[in-house]
Amino acid sequence: MNKTVQNVKNSLKFKAQEKDGVLSIKVGVRKFAVPVKARMISGSDYLFLSFPASSELYRVDKNELQPLPKDADATEAFDALNPGKKRTRRRAGGVSMPPELAEALKSLPAGYKLGYGADGTPKLVRSRRRGKKGEQDEA
Repeated sequence: MNKTVQNVKNSLKFKAQEKDGVLSIKVGVRKFAVPVKARMISGSDYLFLSFPASSELYRVDKNELQPLPKDADATEAFDALNPGKKRTRRRAGGVSMPPELAEALKSLPAGYKLGYGADGTPKLVRSRRRGKKGEQDEA
């Protein structure tokens, strides 16, 4: 299915990362950063640029930026600029535990886990309680 330029701009607007200080202007001999936040995604052939009030889709052609016309097919630009979804690690679903082992683990007291001594004998070990970052333990 063909994507219009407007559809691609709307789709990429919130996928692009916001950057501060992207624009600057030179007045006389001094360069000033324009206090505008811009969202940008760039690829080898396309650039997506969005400001809070507007956005534009450009094609990079021979070191020049050319805005895509409103009625142009932007499917290729979308495919080139659309960031992929982050993949999460899948948990192993096919692992089974013998019922005897499951019952033995349930019988462990709260706050303890199964550990091993230096000689390899199993023993109960107190579980580590983790707090939020920045909190101090009061123990």
